Amino acid sequence: MRYAIYFAPPADDRLLLTASRWLGRDAVTSGALAWTETSPLERQQQMALTAEPRRYGFHGTLKAPFELAAGRSEADLIAAFDEFAAEIEPFKIPEITLEQIGPFFALVPNAPSASLQNLAEQAVRRFEPFRAPLSEADIARRNPDKLTLRQRDYLAAWGYPYVFEEFQFHLTLTGPVPDEMRSVMRETLEAAFDPFIGRPLNISTVALFIEPQRGAPFTVHSLLPLGSASARKIA
Repeated sequence: MRYAIYFAPPADDRLLLTASRWLGRDAVTSGALAWTETSPLERQQQMALTAEPRRYGFHGTLKAPFELAAGRSEADLIAAFDEFAAEIEPFKIPEITLEQIGPFFALVPNAPSASLQNLAEQAVRRFEPFRAPLSEADIARRNPDKLTLRQRDYLAAWGYPYVFEEFQFHLTLTGPVPDEMRSVMRETLEAAFDPFIGRPLNISTVALFIEPQRGAPFTVHSLLPLGSASARKIA
């Protein structure tokens, strides 16, 4: 079993509902969803191109998936997660935009956010004591030869290469998209997420996700409002 600390919007948030519909799965309810009939992509194309983010559910990574360290329990992790959420004040990203990051597409902030950077850094540091060391296979999956020296150092020290200065917040919408499909994919995503592109994103909740076994879909275990530990929601 692995755990992850992610940003995810509230369960009834329009962005979450739209993104879950796009991906074909809601990680809060762990339910499959029908694809929109208006997409210019064929259903099989959309299924294939969203397969990777569909397994993870709509999210923004704060602390990447990890197995529990020896001597740590799920109850310990949940208690720490409650405290973490309570201590961080909600904030707003002024504007999000659609970007291509390498071969995939994601919603990202249009400008750096110190509050977002701080949230991610606190998540990485706070939950590091709960992380078991990576296996050799886990390290190999990150293709360390393709990482920078600093990224390799972060992978060794923190279990994930994209932390601190390397952190780039993104809400993934696709897996790798072939070159010849990127233009139509961008147009499709711009239409599907038009109500959100160029508008603010409230960072008011954080989520504890669980992967029951390697390769299984991630589901939301706990979705908490920032700044309050009293309204914990168990999915």
